Amino acid sequence: MSDPLALESLAAALPPKGRLIGLDLGTKTIGLALSDVERRLASPLDTIKRVKFSTDAEALLKRASDFEVQALVFGLPLNMDGSEGPRAQATRAFMRNLRKLTRLPFAFWDERLSTAAVTRELIAQDASRAKRAEVVDRMAAAYILQGALDRLARLA
Repeated sequence: MSDPLALESLAAALPPKGRLIGLDLGTKTIGLALSDVERRLASPLDTIKRVKFSTDAEALLKRASDFEVQALVFGLPLNMDGSEGPRAQATRAFMRNLRKLTRLPFAFWDERLSTAAVTRELIAQDASRAKRAEVVDRMAAAYILQGALDRLARLA
C-alpha cells in the first residue's frame, strides 16, 4: 500500500483475522502494541530506542514479521485544534520512508492526549517516575491501538 488508508478502508483490506501493531512514534522511542488475532484487545508490546531510520525500521518490521502482523496503526499526534504540527509531519515522513520497505497496509489514528491519559493512569496506580518512563510509550501505543480496534469493531 502506498498511502495511508482511512480506518474504514483498512478494515475492508484486512483478512478476517490477524494481528495489528499500534505505534506511538516519539523522537527518542517508538512504543509498540499488539492486538490479538481477533482484533479485540491491544496489549503493550515493546519500546524501540530510536537510533536512525534504517535501524528503527528494521526493528519494527522484524516485530511485525515475528507476530505475522496484517497492518500498522500509527498514532498521529495532532494539535488540540486538529491541525498538524511538526510531530505529525515527522510521523508522516517516517511512514513515507517505511512504506518503501514493506507492503503492509497502514492507517493513522488520532493520538491526542494518549500519553497524558496513560501517564494519569500510571500516577493513579502509584507507579514511580522511573516505572512510568519505562512503560509509557508502549502503553500509549496500546491506548492508540485500542481506540482503532474499537472503531474497527463498530464498523463490522
